[in-house]
Amino acid sequence: MKLLKIAAGVLNQTPLAWEHNKQNIINAIEEAQRQGVSLLCLPELCISGYGCEDAFFAQNTIDQSIASLLDIVPCTNDIAVAVGLPLRHNNRTFDVVCLIANKRILGFAVKQYLANNGVHYETRWFQPWQPFLRDDIKIGDFSYPFGDIVFELSGVRIGFEICEDAWIANRPGRNLYERGIDIILNPSASHFAFLKSQTRERFVVDGSRAFSVSYIYTNMLGNEAGRIIFDGDAMVASNGELLVSGARLSYEDFVIVPAVVDVEATRLAQVQNRGNLALSYPNLRVTERFDWPEIEPVIQKAELEAWERGGYLKEEEFARAVALGLFDYLRKSRSQGYVLSLSGGADSSAIAALVFLMIRMAVENIGIDGVKKKLSYIKALTDCKTPEEIVGKLLTVMYQGTENSSDDTFNSAKTLADDIGATFLNININGLVETYRGLIEEQLGRKLSWDTDDVALQNIQARVRAPSIWMLANLNNALLLSTSNRSEAAVGYATMDGDTAGSISPITGIDKHFLRGWLRWLQTVGLNVKNEWTPADRTGSVSDPATSNHLIKVQGLSAVNGLQPTAELRPLDKKQTDEDDLMPYDVLNSIEESAIRDKQPPVEVLKLVEVRYAGVHDREKLLLWVERFFKLWSRNQWKRERYAPSFHLDDHNLDPRSWCRFPILSGGFEKELADMRDWAAEQKPNSRKGNPARGKIGF
Repeated sequence: MKLLKIAAGVLNQTPLAWEHNKQNIINAIEEAQRQGVSLLCLPELCISGYGCEDAFFAQNTIDQSIASLLDIVPCTNDIAVAVGLPLRHNNRTFDVVCLIANKRILGFAVKQYLANNGVHYETRWFQPWQPFLRDDIKIGDFSYPFGDIVFELSGVRIGFEICEDAWIANRPGRNLYERGIDIILNPSASHFAFLKSQTRERFVVDGSRAFSVSYIYTNMLGNEAGRIIFDGDAMVASNGELLVSGARLSYEDFVIVPAVVDVEATRLAQVQNRGNLALSYPNLRVTERFDWPEIEPVIQKAELEAWERGGYLKEEEFARAVALGLFDYLRKSRSQGYVLSLSGGADSSAIAALVFLMIRMAVENIGIDGVKKKLSYIKALTDCKTPEEIVGKLLTVMYQGTENSSDDTFNSAKTLADDIGATFLNININGLVETYRGLIEEQLGRKLSWDTDDVALQNIQARVRAPSIWMLANLNNALLLSTSNRSEAAVGYATMDGDTAGSISPITGIDKHFLRGWLRWLQTVGLNVKNEWTPADRTGSVSDPATSNHLIKVQGLSAVNGLQPTAELRPLDKKQTDEDDLMPYDVLNSIEESAIRDKQPPVEVLKLVEVRYAGVHDREKLLLWVERFFKLWSRNQWKRERYAPSFHLDDHNLDPRSWCRFPILSGGFEKELADMRDWAAEQKPNSRKGNPARGKIGF
């Protein structure tokens, strides 16, 4: 056996934060050295940060990246380290990985396939590299190999697939295999999406099996630049077996995930697979001497964390990803906390619960002292001893009622705030609403009524809430949380400069149907966490006697979970509900999925929902709802353009700045909707007569 101790290193970086990023890398290298690691793979573009956007065009970004690299090189005694950065070569910018060993730069491997879908826009900034091509690049006074390179360290051959390289059909691993590779390193910046870690695991394990190699995968961690969350996935596989898998969605600055691999075992697999090509490209090989220390055999078996195997993976991932996203957004913006207009409804209650989980999960992971250290610029946290005390300092919520608000929503808001420890304020804005109404009535020379001015009278209530909550955010030097969800964004069911007002919109990436189920889950089931923080006065946790873990539940959600979602903007006797205004949220979600994600025309959407809701809703209603969706979607693109930044969670994202682009002005699917009506009228026995009622054009 020829055993090597290798590791994936996960980093929480910030774009263009040169000193922080460099020191985080050095700290990770030092920890790997303490653990006896000989080869460490760090994430893609970790020196500069992945989300530099058009700053990748700036020469200063390249210069600072090189300066940081040269400061990192002396810290690599007795270890080989792969570190990512942008480099400029022949007046083109490339996404590269530098392999350093024993305080020497050995060369630069260049990314061959660029991600250019959804949140990724790499072809805007970078040039792809051609396979089987090598050049040299000058850094300071020395020239180094640059391109499609295999590094041979005392006989051990190391190659790279850089993030997107591994996601395409003709992945570079195939060519590396034909060149007799031993280890493939995959430094990545792969955005979080629900259940995506399972896909990554498949291509890591399959790559290690198909290419008969040891495969190291490492990802970025945390909310790096604002919208994208990285889960810090890290794993090592060898010959088709997953050896280790790191903890995801950590609050640490860095995480080292080590494994021991057997080079002779992977070579034997290649020797026995005689039907495959074996090609030699000496000019693409960089050879260097490196002392691989003797390593004792270890028993390794990768295991998922308890929360990943508990049957509620999407609910757990949503809670953990958004909570980590909020934590990093808070500290990287150096804000003093969050402010929220808590209506007692599902959306604002979910956000309040997520801020609570942000602190609870951070405490579970890095402890009270670790949280205080990361938020050391917030002096109000100095004397806090429990997560609830920290929440009280970081989250201020305010209930803003009118004559149309009910006791049920007030009690829902107050119960939740008390349960999680948030600072609760209560004001009545009815007088402000009446003042605005009176001013406009005086100028128009008539009274406004619900029969003739419904939308305007609803909107003024939502908009009047904005100045006071913004004022509170200013006074607290805090970030205002916007409360719109993705279902509302799709159809414009939101008041611009009202409930859309905010610095960040944490739930705009998730649909209302899922959100309501998630709130019930959080109240009744809860997050599965390690039992690491156990002071006697802890509340909100229930121990699981079958494991060493405990469950974090939010019992204060019981009131909101018993309410029907409503904007409470019409008089109480009108019994307004969201689903009466729009359609059932599960139907809306199905229409949106087919129409927006899958790009289907109205008639195909109608056919799909008819099958999905057969026996539940008749064609008349489904036809009306499909038509309403397409009209409202088309008319409300301008609203989606103005939403506060939101987190990317899956392929349903509607954010026009990072995922789903649509014209502000369009034909509104008029022909397609007419085709749908004609098709429906031809169907028997449910032949349809007349035109569907028109949905509201927007709020």
